[in-house]
Amino acid sequence: MANARALDKRRKSVRNIRKITRTMELIATARFKKAMDRASAATAYTNQITKLVSDLSKAGLEVSHPLLEQRTSTNKAVLLVLTANRGLCGGYNGNVQRAGLRRWNELQAGYTESELEVSGKRGIGAFKYRGVIADRTYMQFEDKTRYEEVEELADRYLEAYTLGEVDRLDVAYTKFENVARQYPVVETLLPLGSLDTGDEDEAAGSGGDYEFFPSAESVLKEVVPASFKIKLFKCFLDAAVSEQVSRMVAMKGATENAGELIKQLSMTYNRARQSQITGEIMEIIGGVEALNK
Repeated sequence: MANARALDKRRKSVRNIRKITRTMELIATARFKKAMDRASAATAYTNQITKLVSDLSKAGLEVSHPLLEQRTSTNKAVLLVLTANRGLCGGYNGNVQRAGLRRWNELQAGYTESELEVSGKRGIGAFKYRGVIADRTYMQFEDKTRYEEVEELADRYLEAYTLGEVDRLDVAYTKFENVARQYPVVETLLPLGSLDTGDEDEAAGSGGDYEFFPSAESVLKEVVPASFKIKLFKCFLDAAVSEQVSRMVAMKGATENAGELIKQLSMTYNRARQSQITGEIMEIIGGVEALNK
């Protein structure tokens, strides 16, 4: 049987680990709530912009914009992969890395030139380990990503796409639906694609509810780039809230496992201690009997 002192030392170590994982769980929970509020607000804003642009298309206008046009050229594609700067969040980083790597291989096979951009230390290290060196890396994006930071990226993508320097932009990230469901996706953000939302119930008469000044076309020039920017920002927000959910679940599981291990170690320690005490008593009795002879 294991030594009682060693068991007690190990039990204390597990207790210390449980305190750490419990603290990390509470921190992740607090960050998750804040990140989810921001993601929910961005979702409502994205839906409103999409509806406005869709109404423009239903107003009988000739809707045309460079960001909406499909391109047949396959000169250059850009892939942006969003990962975390820290680990201890279950399979969050690994899942999005694998999804991004699959799309990266597809883009390399289908385009003359491919550019890889990775956000997060974990993703940068993972791609480097696989022999893929990112062309651009970012480590400033955390769970409190600001719109102004993402807008700088978006403006660069928009300029490159408008000038014909980039034909396609894909973003690999973890999409957040609810607390129980987050999954890695790779979405093509440029070109934006069709304006039609597919809602037939709103199709009739929706375009007549607006008056555009100075013109619908001028509004479109502002709304379409804004739609892309908020979609990219939403990717970062989804990634942030998904990271905190994954870390919260992982740390909760680690805390519960530590508690179970402490129970097992306590039982083993008690048995070892009882056996040790019994042995000591037997030695004392044996010594007393030896003196009485």
